[in-house]
Amino acid sequence: MTAYFATIAKGLEEIAAAELTKLGAENVQPDFAGVHFTGDRRLMYHVNLSARTIFRVLMPIAKFRSVDRQMLYEQISKIDWSEYLTPEHTLAVHSTGGNEKLNHTHFTALQVKDAITAQQSAKYKYRSHIDTENPDIIVNTHIHHDQCIVSLDSTGNSLHRRGYRLDVGAAPLRETLAAAILQIAEYDGNITLFDPMCGSGTLPLEASWLALQIPPAIKRENFTFMQWLDFQPAVWEEVLTTAKKQILSDLKYPIIGSDYDRSVLKEAAHNAKLAGVEHQVEFIQQDFADIEPPSDQGLLICNPPYGARLGDIQELKEFYQLMGDVLKQRFKGWTAYVLTGNRQLMKSVGLRTARRIHVNNGSIECTLMKYELY
Repeated sequence: MTAYFATIAKGLEEIAAAELTKLGAENVQPDFAGVHFTGDRRLMYHVNLSARTIFRVLMPIAKFRSVDRQMLYEQISKIDWSEYLTPEHTLAVHSTGGNEKLNHTHFTALQVKDAITAQQSAKYKYRSHIDTENPDIIVNTHIHHDQCIVSLDSTGNSLHRRGYRLDVGAAPLRETLAAAILQIAEYDGNITLFDPMCGSGTLPLEASWLALQIPPAIKRENFTFMQWLDFQPAVWEEVLTTAKKQILSDLKYPIIGSDYDRSVLKEAAHNAKLAGVEHQVEFIQQDFADIEPPSDQGLLICNPPYGARLGDIQELKEFYQLMGDVLKQRFKGWTAYVLTGNRQLMKSVGLRTARRIHVNNGSIECTLMKYELY
């Protein structure tokens, strides 16, 4: 079994840990902005393809003490890099964290790159070219106090880029956060889902892929693990084929998004087409004040503006009051989840919360409020 580390958004550690366990990961242990787990290569391929809440999967290959530039360079040089790449591979080095003397991530990455390429030059007389855009191999170093962890990035571009969202609204919800909210709400496609402030459609589209069992990385043609020296193409093809066989052809229950802005609904429709679900998800233009429940029971999830980037606080207070009234008067029998980054506005809803979950929307600390409507 191999140890891996999935990087995730701060605050989603427990949610991602539960998802990784469901995917078959073992020894799952949440950490700050990530989750440790173990598994074989098949599991690592499966996680890259199917995990909805993570950014990337790292495979640690070394851990050592490193307090300054010289120690870092010496320790990186001790690793036999011929086990992981050849001079024909293009290379990128990413660095996170730091300490008193290694306090600039770009500088740290340069030291690691220099140590790797110097070893290659000494052994082969030539070295890997650096490619920051689309490298074959990505080395990740994380420094915390006097410890350095060196990993290979098995993913490449962040997994939150599903490939369907080319058009975004003014304040888009990141795909991984939308997926996490759906997991918190225990959405599985067996109930009507309605987003009355859908914007460019991220939440309804994530819901449709989840309900139809479409792997979130299905549109990707390349992962960096495909360039690893021990890549197993037959195993990857088996993982991919198995996942594709599980995809459903139709939704069991409707997924509906609405918004007052016609232009963002056009973006949502375009994104739905890119996602291959244009005939599955329905988008409606309507003001929130006019919304009606599309069924007797269902799940309403929305991400209204909360003053950090959009809208005026006083106007938003009135809107949140309206939102509370509409939910209370029209959506009896439903469960609602509302994401907000403003505690003052949260109070304006005027409904008793059944649960409050703290999550981050980018750099904004938010609360996901659950309302059981009777």
